[in-house]
Amino acid sequence: MKPLAELSDDAGRRLIGVFTDIDDTLTIDGQLPAASYNAMERLRDSGLAVVPITGRPAGWCDLIARLWPVDGVIGENGAFYFHYDRGNRKMRRYYADDVASRHHNCERLTALGDAVISAVPGASISADQAYRETDLAIDFCEDVTPLDEQAIAQIVAILKEGGATVKVSSIHVNAWFGNYDKLSMTRRFARDVLGFDIDATEQRFIFIGDSPNDGPMFSFFSHSVGVANVSAFADQLELPPTYITIGHGGAGFTEMANMLVAIREVDG
Repeated sequence: MKPLAELSDDAGRRLIGVFTDIDDTLTIDGQLPAASYNAMERLRDSGLAVVPITGRPAGWCDLIARLWPVDGVIGENGAFYFHYDRGNRKMRRYYADDVASRHHNCERLTALGDAVISAVPGASISADQAYRETDLAIDFCEDVTPLDEQAIAQIVAILKEGGATVKVSSIHVNAWFGNYDKLSMTRRFARDVLGFDIDATEQRFIFIGDSPNDGPMFSFFSHSVGVANVSAFADQLELPPTYITIGHGGAGFTEMANMLVAIREVDG
């Protein structure tokens, strides 16, 4: 991973959008600093699209799409996108799976969650599970005493044995049934909302994240950035991000935003 400072001004000038993870990328110790929120606002004011891409639930994503300075949000690790049309006061919701499939899969995930809680002491269903529509989140360090790597591996194994797709974030193990991930829904969002084919224009976007569930994004985007805390997961990433910030979490995101805005201000 190269220092973020090595991203060229020319590459920065050509960008049209910023895709960003939320937990431990925008946040610090579970909170969204004012600096991170302000950084998103300044990025949008500079002419860049800003799109959070998260494992967080639909209930949170509705609020994010409405109230944050963003162009939309991709949630539950790629299960859907929400885009709020402010002019017409309409929320557009697109899901990878239909309603019947989502309901059926939720029943299967509930059973898997029960199996994990019975087998792994200290593991808990995430506090935000009630607001999820498509996936299961097992908490291993957000609102519980942090579990060790062996316990996390056991959670992953149980979920995979149940046939689920499994991704590990900095706080949860997420599981779902469906052929999607953060990258596949980013493709759809970019086409539907931003009007771009990211397979043809990926060098005009930048992605910033922090953990293994960001792996597909790190692998796809040439301009991929890890906040400093991504180093803790280096051995779990098939391909690390191209660049790394000095700052951890939201401080790293703000560092990147400051750099991109400064490049655009010079050109302006």
